[in-house]
Amino acid sequence: MSEIVYNNRCFPSQRIFYGLTETFSGLSGPVGAGKTVALCYRALMAAAENPRRTGLIGAPTYPMLRDITIRTMLEILDERQIPHTYNKSEHVLYLKRSGSIVKFRPVHDYERLRGTNLAWFGLDEMTYCEEEAWMRLEARLRDPKAKRLSGFGVWTPKGYDWVYRRFIGPERMANYRAVLAAPEENVIVLRKNPQFYARMKASYDERFFEQECLGHYLNVYAGRVYHSYDPALNDMKLEFSPHIDRGLLWGIDFNVDPMASVLGQVRPGPELHVLDEIMLAIATTEQMCVRVVERAQPWLRMWQDAHGPKIPLPLRLYGDAAGNARSTKASKTDYDLIGEFFRSKPQFKLIDHVPRKNPEVKDRVNSVNAFLHDASDRVRVFIDPRCKALRRDLLEVTWKQGPSGFELEKKKYRELTHVSDALGYLIWAENPISGFHREIVTN
Repeated sequence: MSEIVYNNRCFPSQRIFYGLTETFSGLSGPVGAGKTVALCYRALMAAAENPRRTGLIGAPTYPMLRDITIRTMLEILDERQIPHTYNKSEHVLYLKRSGSIVKFRPVHDYERLRGTNLAWFGLDEMTYCEEEAWMRLEARLRDPKAKRLSGFGVWTPKGYDWVYRRFIGPERMANYRAVLAAPEENVIVLRKNPQFYARMKASYDERFFEQECLGHYLNVYAGRVYHSYDPALNDMKLEFSPHIDRGLLWGIDFNVDPMASVLGQVRPGPELHVLDEIMLAIATTEQMCVRVVERAQPWLRMWQDAHGPKIPLPLRLYGDAAGNARSTKASKTDYDLIGEFFRSKPQFKLIDHVPRKNPEVKDRVNSVNAFLHDASDRVRVFIDPRCKALRRDLLEVTWKQGPSGFELEKKKYRELTHVSDALGYLIWAENPISGFHREIVTN
């Protein structure tokens, strides 16, 4: 007896996806479209079509594979009472009725995908995988005893990338086909959480909302990086408030020439008020610390007038995680130097918000754009006119195509990108948006 292969509560796009006859098939859709569920059911179909053969399910990273893909598959197997054994240490699933084997593997290190012949494979969130991973798996699709060789995947659109070109574009490859899921197709999510799309609008900028929540294919990574910035909306004369308990926020980028900082406050809303910027040519970390203290003197006096001279002004530090390794002195990191400097300044209380690992550049940029102007028409970043370099960055920094995909254009103007990077580290720490931050959607 074969495994159960259809979910009787499937959505229209899922049902079409299950019925595709091309060797390579896909399901493209917004968040909330039940894509991982569809992937798992399609894998069970492939296992049933190829009894006693081996297939593979992949995801971009191991945490995503463990927390979303494998978890979804095991929930389906338990719910549908499909006999199975799962080897947690090997990440291998044995389906008892068909005798099929399913291997779960992260695909970020795609060179490790060489080896065993496969009857089928499936990829979760393909647009976050390298094309080389798909090509390695396609090359392994060569089990001579398989009854139907197939490769399939599910994804959220990410512009006109390799997935779009292979499956959807005007020159899509032979024997490839994809189904495009419609937004709000998952009535179960909307019934359980009717504010789902409204909440997403408040989290994403307009372009990112169209891509992630409506499933549109857009050229998001072209032209201006900070497309949500509008001087008419975001520029405003600002003042420091001594009554904000969180004190002063400091974002830093350690580029040597220029080294850049932004200073600001979080106001109720929440809103970020960027009060000032510091740009230093050929500077050391200590020189930047000196300038921060000098610039903060008027605000420190206001704080002490409001709280008393013995209460230090909180100074919350955000920045590039690489500063924990890079150093302007042989034995100390940049953050070591900052810590040492402010230990001699008891009027400030330095609070470290530096991450252990930097976010992806696109995640950091998406966080900034969403705070500048989100899809619900909310503006949460205001920038004082004295921040001339930052305002130029937000208007002029553009994307370019690099060897690993789209990246910031840093060579066009040497002075660009650094102060907006400093702002980005701060905003991402306060309001992170991640490409893998999504809810498990069932149906």
